[in-house]
Amino acid sequence: MEALQKAYEARSKKLNKIEKLKALKTPQEAYEKLEEYAQNGYASIPEEDKSYFLKCFGIYYRPATPERFMIKLRIPGGYFNAAQARVIGECAQEFGQDYIDLTTRAQCELRYLRIEDLPTIVKRLEAVGIDAYQTGVDNIRGIMADPFDARAFDNVLPSHHILLKMQELFLHNAEWISALPRKFNTAITGNISNRCNVFCHDASFVLAQKNGVYGYNMYLGGKVGVVGKNANIFLKNEEEVLAAFASIIDIFKRFGFRDNRNKNRLHFLIEAVGLDVIADAIRENAGIDFATAGETMTKMDYYESDQGKAQLRDGSFGVHVVVPSGIFKGSSMIESARLAEVYGDGELRIDMEQSLYIMGVKDVDALVKEPFFQEYKSLNTPYFNHLIACAGTEHCPFGVIENKNDAIAMASYLDEKVPLGSGRIRMYWSACVKGCGIHGLGDIGFEGCKAKVEGVNGSGVNIYLGGKIAGNGAVEGHTIIKGAPLEYAKYYVESLALEYKRLRKDGESFEMFCDRVLRNYTNAAIGFMLMLQAYMRAKNIDVAFGFETKVATGKNEEFEVFELGRKLYYKLAKQEAYSAYERFTNVNKREKLVDIRKLVPNIDENIAWILELILHSDENKRAVVFSEITDFIMLYNK
Repeated sequence: MEALQKAYEARSKKLNKIEKLKALKTPQEAYEKLEEYAQNGYASIPEEDKSYFLKCFGIYYRPATPERFMIKLRIPGGYFNAAQARVIGECAQEFGQDYIDLTTRAQCELRYLRIEDLPTIVKRLEAVGIDAYQTGVDNIRGIMADPFDARAFDNVLPSHHILLKMQELFLHNAEWISALPRKFNTAITGNISNRCNVFCHDASFVLAQKNGVYGYNMYLGGKVGVVGKNANIFLKNEEEVLAAFASIIDIFKRFGFRDNRNKNRLHFLIEAVGLDVIADAIRENAGIDFATAGETMTKMDYYESDQGKAQLRDGSFGVHVVVPSGIFKGSSMIESARLAEVYGDGELRIDMEQSLYIMGVKDVDALVKEPFFQEYKSLNTPYFNHLIACAGTEHCPFGVIENKNDAIAMASYLDEKVPLGSGRIRMYWSACVKGCGIHGLGDIGFEGCKAKVEGVNGSGVNIYLGGKIAGNGAVEGHTIIKGAPLEYAKYYVESLALEYKRLRKDGESFEMFCDRVLRNYTNAAIGFMLMLQAYMRAKNIDVAFGFETKVATGKNEEFEVFELGRKLYYKLAKQEAYSAYERFTNVNKREKLVDIRKLVPNIDENIAWILELILHSDENKRAVVFSEITDFIMLYNK
């Protein structure tokens, strides 16, 4: 604990403005005035309550919707029943313009709420066991779990009951309300498949085995853009999980930094003292010498959403409900409650991809014939089955782009231009760098940004590639194109979809395709190729030119540039640029490049310039990085 104390003291000389705000009152004082605010109206709410204290109870004022609030519900593990779903839907329908957001943490958010109606909404939700306590700001947020815990064939250790006991340690406990330096995210799974993004939380408890005993490995320090690390702690039973969880949240509460709010997550405390120190502190604080880590068993990808249903152990099914971008309706939630009672066992699940499952269904065919499934399909196209998008500018003050409808528009465009009969593509959208749409973990990720067209700032995205959720851990993707205006980004992703369709093996997911084909190229080469293909389509340059499955350039960008130029020259001119090559250059240094304009009448001038720069007879004048030639194939002027 000594190292933790020293790190805390080194950073405790200055408190951030939120910590100073906390000194004004307790969050409970603000919450107790909710009825008073409802009676006296919006103008009676103090600024500090709107900006912070009411958020401790999941009540968010959103300037994007003046004088209206959002309430973030706590639905443990995304598990709720038909009675709860019906009340959630009725509250949205009566008070919130019939709007519901399903979130990437398997929760619900109601929007457009007036302060006058909030006490009524809170009471109606509490009557069916749903509340919003501690779902915002410096609290332990809703704990995630596998949507098929205890019911799936790949479930080894039922864990949802442990989740509920973890909640009991802090929920509705005054000592824990707004007591942390920043938010704290948690997940637990006893399943072999990773259906809850389990590796990317502040603290995660992941199915593992050691010496023939099944338990949980502890991962720590995950957040947006950062995958948690194995803490080398194995927890052999429920009691040890609860002890380790109580220990780490206590350590974060006592020693977490409270100065620079951008660096107050557990990740930065681990960064300051080292993971080994944190692991030792967890053992010391818990008074238990936990075993070292076992073998992590949560390694498989999840495929239920690609089948439209999942068979459960009792022979019934969990039927998928695709909710594009998580945009749902109160009336639809009410209808899903009815369907859960008529066709299922009355249980529903929200998953991390902002969709629903109706559980315990025996007659799947009859269920999916219901009109509800005309709007929300059980099995959509590959572009929609795994579509995620966070709130965006319409609802979030941090959003840079609208996001949700941008994601739907992209998926619809791809459906039209590159239809896929089968396949699996996870497209995850975040409206800003905060990454609530977990864009870094998508097969293709989109991060909202500003982008200029003709000197005018508009909506754009940074495009990511190669994120992973499954496997022994998770992998953040990498940027392949920065600052693409939204109206042009779709053409670049179209290139990617076309290559996936052209080169895809039978049954191959986009992730597998990426590992097999795209991993052989640098990020710069991938981005340039997508832009080049989009340019050639726009200019009606009919030449088959794309990625190859066998690449010898060794991810050396200079080699990639020359090889691309040589092959494009050959495709267009039907002859080689030079008579012989060695190590990705021409052998005969005296040989002159024949201007492709002489070989290909009416060739696009920008393509001609690119080839001249790449293949120039004077090696010292050749382009050696893709950024030197990108401007020639831009579809727009910045």
